[in-house]
Amino acid sequence: MEKKINQIKEELQAADINMLPVLIRKYETDERSGVVQLLKKYQNILDKIEAEKARIETMKQYEKKYGEYKAICGIDEVGRGPLAGPVVASAVILPKDCDILYLNDSKKLNEKKREALYDEIMEKAVAVGVGMVGPQVIDDINILQATYEAMRIAVKNLKVSPDILLNDAVTIPGLSMKQVPIIKGDAKSVSIAAASIIAKVTRDRLMKEYDEIMPEYSFGENKGYGTATHIEALKKYGASPIHRGTFIKNFI
Repeated sequence: MEKKINQIKEELQAADINMLPVLIRKYETDERSGVVQLLKKYQNILDKIEAEKARIETMKQYEKKYGEYKAICGIDEVGRGPLAGPVVASAVILPKDCDILYLNDSKKLNEKKREALYDEIMEKAVAVGVGMVGPQVIDDINILQATYEAMRIAVKNLKVSPDILLNDAVTIPGLSMKQVPIIKGDAKSVSIAAASIIAKVTRDRLMKEYDEIMPEYSFGENKGYGTATHIEALKKYGASPIHRGTFIKNFI
């Protein structure tokens, strides 16, 4: 007895990604337009996944190039530009057979995708380290030195010692292991992209917590960056304890 189209639809919806090709082959001789459209839809899904797998393989170019190293660590930071809050760095060591799709520069991903990837990275990574440097230290030593310090802390907080660091554009002073600076590395290396996502989600969550304490600055929305509403709040309420004095001196 021929299955109803709704039954086929439910079967396709319930199938995991590995079963979809089997089901598409199973029903490919069914000429009903509803079935044809369903199979076309799920074939498109499979095609997009294959394209994503190919993109991720391209993003493993540096991990493959330095494949003789056992623990390859990607490092990235977020929060160099905001008027408030810390600079946050992350160091991530992924497994050699990393199968995480959609890794990318965190700025190219929406919040929902970043949050989902954060959980997957934390689950699958060999090790993750996070480092933060707050506003007072940023004012004392400048944002570049504070960024380096956050990165050193992130590396120190790894439970596995890295053999090589893949860095987003910088060489970090004070570290003994080999470093490879990669321009726009968060879009070219899966390890750096993973670090970018961990750093971004960590900092965004922290700024949302600050927003609950100091809602007048709208930190939940602006994440400390100098938006018009943030600057307006600065002029009205003055600086908060998490503002960077050297960054806001022209606004208050």
